[in-house]
Amino acid sequence: MNKKFFVITLLACMGVSAGTAYYLSSRVMSRPSSEASSTVTNSQPVVYQRQTVDGVDFIEASKHSTPTVVFIKTEAEVQRRSSFWLFDFDPFGSIGKVSSTGSGVIISEDGYIVTNHHVVKNALKIEVVLNNGKRNYEATVIGTAPSSDLALLKIEAEGLSAIQIANSDEVEIGEWVLAVGNPFNLTSTVTAGIVSAKGRNINLVQNQFPIESFIQTDAAINPGNSGGALVNLNGELVGINTAIASKTGSYVGYGFAIPSNIVVKIINDLKEFGQLQRGFDGLEVVDINDEILDLVDGRQDGVYIARISETNADAGRLFETGDVLVEIDGKAITDKAMYDEVIAYHRPGDELSYVILRDGNRLTKDIKLVNLDGDYELKKRVSHYSEKLRAEFETVSKYELEHFAIESGIRVTKIGNGQLRKMNIPEGFIFTALNKKPATDLKDFVNKLENLRGQIRIEGVSPQGGKQYLSFYAY
Repeated sequence: MNKKFFVITLLACMGVSAGTAYYLSSRVMSRPSSEASSTVTNSQPVVYQRQTVDGVDFIEASKHSTPTVVFIKTEAEVQRRSSFWLFDFDPFGSIGKVSSTGSGVIISEDGYIVTNHHVVKNALKIEVVLNNGKRNYEATVIGTAPSSDLALLKIEAEGLSAIQIANSDEVEIGEWVLAVGNPFNLTSTVTAGIVSAKGRNINLVQNQFPIESFIQTDAAINPGNSGGALVNLNGELVGINTAIASKTGSYVGYGFAIPSNIVVKIINDLKEFGQLQRGFDGLEVVDINDEILDLVDGRQDGVYIARISETNADAGRLFETGDVLVEIDGKAITDKAMYDEVIAYHRPGDELSYVILRDGNRLTKDIKLVNLDGDYELKKRVSHYSEKLRAEFETVSKYELEHFAIESGIRVTKIGNGQLRKMNIPEGFIFTALNKKPATDLKDFVNKLENLRGQIRIEGVSPQGGKQYLSFYAY
C-alpha cells in the first residue's frame, strides 16, 4: 500500500450518503432456467432455479446473518469554537449536538450487541434499530475496549436473532466471506469477497496499548458499516468490520475486521468485569526489520524482544533484551501482530510456554501473565464520575507509570458536556500534575480540578503516549 495515497479510515459516518457497492464478477445470480422461460407463453407461473458459481452459495449465509445485524444511531455533543479564538481553550464556544451512525451485531437473544468503540465514543444517547426496521431500542454501554476498538451494548429485549460465532483461527486466506452491515437504516446490505490476509497490523487504533491483528478482506465495505459482521458461508461471525484503507473515504478494495476469537474474549471481559482483562508478560517486542537483521544473524521470523518491563517480576529472570521469540504455546509467532493476537486471548494468571532463540540456542520458558498492576488478580473497573465536570476518571496502572516514566497519573476515560471538553482535552488523556502538584489520589485530584479558578497548568500524557503541557485560564 502506498502510504502517500492511502489512509486507514474508520467506517462510522455522519451525514454521508451510502456508498455504491462493488460487484464481483463471480457473484451468485438468480435467473430463470430455460424451462421456466418457456412456461411464460403458457401463462404458467415462472419458476426460478437458484444457480451458484463453482459451488459457492451466498444466499443461506445471508439469510442466517442479516437478521442479526442492527442499525446504530448515536447523539453526541461537540465543542463549537468561536471563529476569532486562536487558542485550544475557547471560553466563548458553544456546545452543539451531532448525530452519527454505524452497525452492530446481536450476540445473544437477550439483547447484547457488539460494535466498534468509535461508533459509540462520546455518545450521550444510543438508539438501536433492528434489521426489520420496526423496533427501536435505547442502548446502554456495558463496557468499551478502546485498545481494540470494541464496545458492548445492551438493549432490553428478548427472543432476538443472535449470530453464531465461528473460530477465526480456522479462517483461511482465499476463503469466501460476506460483509454484512446496516448503514443509514437501509436494512442489511451484503457484499461478498475473499479473505485477503490475516494478522494485519495497520496502526489504526490510536491508543497507548493497542491490540491489532486484523482480517483483511476485499468484500466491499463502505461508511456506515462500522461494527457490522464479517461472516463465512455458513453465516457465522468471523470478524467485526472496523476500517477501510482509502484515499477517498469510500471502499477501494481493502477492508479490515477484528477476528471473532478476539471479539469473544473481549466481550466476555466487558460483560463480567466492565473492562478488558489483559494479561502482560512484561515484554515489549518489535518486528524484525533491516536494522535488526544483523542482531539476529539474518533470521526474519519471530519478534525481537526490545525491552523488558519490571511490572512482571518473572520477565527479567527469564528473558534478555535481544532474545527472539518464535513460539507461544505451540503457535508460531511470525510478527508482532501475531504476538498481539495470541496475548489478547489470555487473562492475568494464565501461564504460557514461550520458545526463544538466544545465542543460537532454542530455549523454552514458562511465564505467568500479570495485570497492569503486576499481580494475577482479575479486577473490576474502578472509576470516579464528576457531575460538575461531566467526566469520568480512573487511576493509571503500575505498568503505565513505568512505561511512560511518570510517578503518578489520573486518566480521564469519558468526557461529556463540561469544562474538559471546552479545553479540548481528549478522552484517554493522563493527568500527571495540576499546577505542579502530582495527580495521585483519584477523588482528591478530581475535587481540586472541579474547584480551580484562574490560571491552570496541566502536565500529562496524550492518548498516543506523548508528553503534553497545557495552560488554561478558568473562569
